[in-house]
Amino acid sequence: MTLAVDYKRLGKAVARFAKARVLVLGDVMLDQFVWGSVRRISPEAPVPVVEVNSETYMLGGAANVLHNLIALGGRASLCGLVGEDEAGRQVRELLDDLEVNGQGVLACPDRPTTVKTRVVAHGQQVVRVDRENRKPATREEENALIAHLEKKLPQVDAVIVSDYAKGVISRRVMEALRRLVTQHGKPWAVDPKVPNMALYSGATIVTPNHLEAAQAAGLGTESPDYVAQAGRKLLKQFKFAQVLITQGERGMTLFAPETETHIPTMAKQVYDVTGAGDTVISTLTLGLVAGLTPVEAAVVANYAAGIVVGEVGTSAVTAGRLTQALQAGVRQATGRN
Repeated sequence: MTLAVDYKRLGKAVARFAKARVLVLGDVMLDQFVWGSVRRISPEAPVPVVEVNSETYMLGGAANVLHNLIALGGRASLCGLVGEDEAGRQVRELLDDLEVNGQGVLACPDRPTTVKTRVVAHGQQVVRVDRENRKPATREEENALIAHLEKKLPQVDAVIVSDYAKGVISRRVMEALRRLVTQHGKPWAVDPKVPNMALYSGATIVTPNHLEAAQAAGLGTESPDYVAQAGRKLLKQFKFAQVLITQGERGMTLFAPETETHIPTMAKQVYDVTGAGDTVISTLTLGLVAGLTPVEAAVVANYAAGIVVGEVGTSAVTAGRLTQALQAGVRQATGRN
């Protein structure tokens, strides 16, 4: 399918993001960034010595999806699990800073909050350290998640499932979600994990990267058209309405039952892909709620991703910056300076 873009229409849709209400269900994390510089190699082992200058904490995982939604002007709520620990307290403080009610974030005494620590020196990640427990949610925790979905879902326009395979997404929770979105006629978008692909059957749209798509479809990546094969197979096998496969510097391809549309990347330079998938699904979902077609929403998401990968660290794109990027697209398309 040939890609034709009406940039003015896209810009008007971004202005409507403020009316959108989105519920995010998934694995809540805390992202820690340790910033420093490297001047020497350790005498103890062939590794760099990072002299720490500062540390920052940001919402990660499903909570970063929520952060993106709010930065883009939307209204969002969160449903997930954290531990009864310092990291869980920091997550709640960060939610408070965004003026988000954290009632859907359940504190669990036997589950630590997932923390990803990234050590960054001279604009490059040196190492990442993960602290987590991937055990499935207990029956009691599932009941609490489902109760919140039942209460909140009628009040929102769409649902995002942010699956990082840390235990929140289970068959029972997804069956409840599928029942609720069907009952209330709500679209739902999924940022998937391969082992759970069957749990999202019937989703409005899923957004795997090209490696995840190939693995889920049982394909290798040697064939030059493996992305197209994977997209078509996932559509048919799991009855998705659309599949958006992201491909890094090669852009993204949207698959629907009758069409395939490739969208070239808008990124000028890629410094850090941290959080890019969160940005894509957030922007994509807001675009759909704002009345864009799936192709148009994917184009807007592609612009947003192009902004976020040009920065180091988990970041959220604002509606203003996205509008500026779309305006630049208008000038480029029309040849205006």
